[in-house]
Amino acid sequence: MANWIGIGVWIIVGSIVGLLMRKLVKRPEETTGHLPILLVLSSFGAIIGGMLGVGLVEFQNPIALSPGGMAGAIVFSILISFIYRWGIRGLI
Repeated sequence: MANWIGIGVWIIVGSIVGLLMRKLVKRPEETTGHLPILLVLSSFGAIIGGMLGVGLVEFQNPIALSPGGMAGAIVFSILISFIYRWGIRGLI
């Protein structure tokens, strides 16, 4: 049960990172529909990064709410959302 709660926390962290990246990486002529895509991509990045963080750091007791899992979730979510925000500049 604790792992499911940790995955839920990763999803929330990914959404928060997506909202922060929307504010930090400005796009002047942004169209509607980019916010849901950004939230989904950053949440997906947080889940993948959290799994990688747990796999790389926690060997004896792999739980989702470990420091490695949270760090991986934050870093990978920032990376994915930044790549998306940077990549849409050519599309708009």
